[in-house]
Amino acid sequence: MEVLVGKTSAEIETLVAGTLGVPAFRGRQVAQGLYKRFQRDFDKLTDLPKDVRSRLIETFALAPCRVTKTDSAPDGTTKYLLALPDDEVVEAVFLPYDGRTSVCVSSQVGCPMTCSFCATGTEGLARNLTAGEIVDQVLCLQELHPDRRISHVVLMGMGEPLLNYPAVIGAIRLLSEEVGISLRHITLSTVGVVPNIRKLADENMPITLAVSLHAPNDTLRSELVPLNDKYPIAVLMDACREYVQKTRRRITFEYVLMAGVNDTEKEAHELGALLRREPLVSVNTIPYNSTDVASRYRRPTPESARAFREIVASYGVTITQRQEKGHKIAAACGQLKRSALKPGSAMRPLPMFAHLVAPTPTAPVLDAQPAV
Repeated sequence: MEVLVGKTSAEIETLVAGTLGVPAFRGRQVAQGLYKRFQRDFDKLTDLPKDVRSRLIETFALAPCRVTKTDSAPDGTTKYLLALPDDEVVEAVFLPYDGRTSVCVSSQVGCPMTCSFCATGTEGLARNLTAGEIVDQVLCLQELHPDRRISHVVLMGMGEPLLNYPAVIGAIRLLSEEVGISLRHITLSTVGVVPNIRKLADENMPITLAVSLHAPNDTLRSELVPLNDKYPIAVLMDACREYVQKTRRRITFEYVLMAGVNDTEKEAHELGALLRREPLVSVNTIPYNSTDVASRYRRPTPESARAFREIVASYGVTITQRQEKGHKIAAACGQLKRSALKPGSAMRPLPMFAHLVAPTPTAPVLDAQPAV
């Protein structure tokens, strides 16, 4: 059964009209209900005749994600475990702030990057998500929170977005052109897949790029982020400079602070020296969030985190600390570890990341599902 989320409005219009033999405007109504009113159930499309809705239910699936578990924090942060048509699961997080509403979405089922401090990175990779599965995480959370209009999307959930390049770019364009989220309000986070950072610079999309740096020297970064063995810091920085030159967009370097590992005065001075002459860059520090898979790492004290930021700032580098949300429900950065695994899931590490770009799957077959 063909899934409609992930197609453009024009594609939905043509497909519905051609398959059901109805006027084209009926397809437009389906697309508008899905992308503008976040109606993820054909029966909710009440501007369509009942017989057309019945035929749509028999012929198409509207959306692929269904909620199987939720967990909420007192600040309103809510983590959702979302099942996919093949019963794989991913997590997405609803993040309400004063003045804006963000969602953090996944780009892969699992992650092949094996970063030593990251819960998701220990699981390996099952498969890439389709563009529709990425977009539907946003639509699903918007449907569940009709009182808060989602204004920002961060691709910082499970997976390395730049290893699922075609689907991620397609999803970003759909979120902008169909859902109406500004490209400037979309952030893509990468550990540094250099060829696709360069490729992204040519996409003419004014999104925010966040690069997970986490260390200012190759020895330490290779320990934390194994991809650094393939693309060491000097190579990564060259790609970042090219990105800034082509896009004139600021890059944020993410830096998870781990007590006694990368938060000493030595690393602070090295980081300041590394970035002090780089235009349009900033550093976002994130105190480490403990996980059950990386117990050797510890969260720094507020005093040591502040001292680290002050040293880096003394080099003229803009540095802030991320506002934390969801820590108590394992939804904060580095904690999107799946709480349920499909039996027999094909989670696996990839040998040096399988030349870095895995093929994007076609949309899996989906039986008609009730809306969540």
